[in-house]
Amino acid sequence: MARIPMTNGFVIIPEGAHIFRIYDAHYDEDFGKIEIKMVTANGSTMIERYNILDQNGEYNEKALNAFSYFAKTALNDFDIEDIDPAELINHYIGANVVHVKATSTKDPTKEVTFVNLGDKWSVDGFDTEPVAKAMELGSGSTNQDSQGGSVTKAKGNESGGLDIDALLG
Repeated sequence: MARIPMTNGFVIIPEGAHIFRIYDAHYDEDFGKIEIKMVTANGSTMIERYNILDQNGEYNEKALNAFSYFAKTALNDFDIEDIDPAELINHYIGANVVHVKATSTKDPTKEVTFVNLGDKWSVDGFDTEPVAKAMELGSGSTNQDSQGGSVTKAKGNESGGLDIDALLG
């Protein structure tokens, strides 16, 4: 029988300077939404989202500027004119993590914490030895989907069903 690993639960990335490896990127052209998945050397994950189209289908200049700076910094190429977000995969970016606390829109008696990236800088890789998860995310038996992100393919076992050991790693 397969064993399912336990985690320490969800932990917010602490404020301060961190280096991230981009392990997945997805762009939904219909809605103008870009989603960048990143991991730190210790295996903490974060998703950075950009909504580059407004309700009228026009470019949201502020979001487009923010994404452009993020992408140019991650690639360390400030001369590029356009990009497929999938080109960011396996690049690194340094950033100061900033926490912004706000009242929950679902429950006004609770406070939520948003983790945002502040100042960003170009880096070539992690500055500390990464845990295995930091290098494995986004790799393995993946294929590029039609929108640039990665899609993990489940492997079947001898009985023709799904192999839970392969799915869980």
